[in-house]
Amino acid sequence: MVMETLTNGDDGCKTSNKLARIDARPVQLIISPEPVPYPVALDAMKARAAAIAAGEAEEAIWLIEHPPLYTAGTSAVAADLLSDRFPVYDAGRGGQYTYHGPGQRVAYVMLDLTQRGRDIRCLVKGLEGWIIDTLDAYNITGERRDGRIGVWVQRPDKGMLKEDKIAAIGVRVSKWVTFHGISLNVMPDLTHYDGIVPCGISDQGVTSFEDLGQLVSMPEVDSVLRSTFERRFGPTISASEESLVSTGPRSLVA
Repeated sequence: MVMETLTNGDDGCKTSNKLARIDARPVQLIISPEPVPYPVALDAMKARAAAIAAGEAEEAIWLIEHPPLYTAGTSAVAADLLSDRFPVYDAGRGGQYTYHGPGQRVAYVMLDLTQRGRDIRCLVKGLEGWIIDTLDAYNITGERRDGRIGVWVQRPDKGMLKEDKIAAIGVRVSKWVTFHGISLNVMPDLTHYDGIVPCGISDQGVTSFEDLGQLVSMPEVDSVLRSTFERRFGPTISASEESLVSTGPRSLVA
């Protein structure tokens, strides 16, 4: 599992194209039009990752939203769950508690690292860079922080040294295939974060495109996510939701 310590230090990606496949085989890009229940998504990811590891399926990025819920990573501390307002699921990824819900773009990334350098630290930095590039397209400055996985935005309007998290990262690697991924706050209800201590960090806040004054649609963000992903990871090809579940659950919509 990928834990927060993997973001420490500067020995991640040594070259800009380290995460791209040499054969330039495209990654399937799948977008679910309706919110997907978390247990269904988790089962589908596991099935797809296993199929990729077995050489039976293509790599995939899955862009979805979830109904409001909290997930607990392997380092979650019980005291950081402040409310039972929403369902809580064990995610099986690294990290602590996080929130998913409408208005948040979740990108589940199922990549074969045997074709992409076998470097998990590089993967994490690549995912952070993917988010930072996406934010930059909207004139939002996203930043990394040593020891704190995810992407942060400085908030001098809230006080000296204040900053908010705009995107979380939590991945797991099994047989060198990744699953789980990133969550980017576009226009979620930020009060939903009040039920947890997000990622165990209590002295900083959370933000979103909307909170920062950027009113954008999810399809607009998806388009930018696609182009910025391709810069770092290589080409994508559009695929249907059915292609994702050919080895997993047949119904993804609640």
